[in-house]
Amino acid sequence: MDNVRVDRWSNGSAYGPVLSQTDLYLLKPALQIHPILTKSHPFILIFNLLSGSAPCRSAYLLYTHGTYIVGYTGGFNEQQTDRDHPFDAANQPATLPRVSVLYIITERSPWCTTVRNESGVTLGDICGQMHKDYIENVITEGELAATQPRIQERIKQVAARNAANVGGPQWNGFYSSPAPTPLNRLKRVDWLCEAHFFDQLHREDRYAEQRLGFSAPNIFVMKLETYAN
Repeated sequence: MDNVRVDRWSNGSAYGPVLSQTDLYLLKPALQIHPILTKSHPFILIFNLLSGSAPCRSAYLLYTHGTYIVGYTGGFNEQQTDRDHPFDAANQPATLPRVSVLYIITERSPWCTTVRNESGVTLGDICGQMHKDYIENVITEGELAATQPRIQERIKQVAARNAANVGGPQWNGFYSSPAPTPLNRLKRVDWLCEAHFFDQLHREDRYAEQRLGFSAPNIFVMKLETYAN
């Protein structure tokens, strides 16, 4: 049995400790981000913060014409481009060592998303919490007022389009959308305009310090893109 090797990114908490925030403060480990989240894995995750789903590649043409396709959670594999693939790694740990909490910020918005799982934050936890934060939380009057008038108008236009296209709650087999928000309340996802597709995660201490006033091993920056990119 000496030649048996279990993938260190395997599901479950039996393959390594889960570090708490205190552990991170004392040990200051350099967390390794799961290769799917850094786009260094054959599987390319396609995740849409607006719908909470990952549409299949064959649905992209419809998206470019203004229609959102839900019902898929997955992506594609660069080594098997003839078909789409499910998100089988959703329950794998997001980092090594495993951690109980991650903080995620993005240059596209002013908010910080906290992702918690006492058994170790997984890839699915990140997708689910990001979708929840940006769909369930609304933009406050103060936040909207801090932007330029043309940006405010743009956000309102996007909000109306998003509400019309998504058409309320959807169940897509992995994530579910909450009850629809009244149209006169702007959601955080509307702030992103077209850039609501996950691209990758990375650590950027200088930017974290600018945004939050401090940096830590478990603060990551999420890059978001439009489908066109």
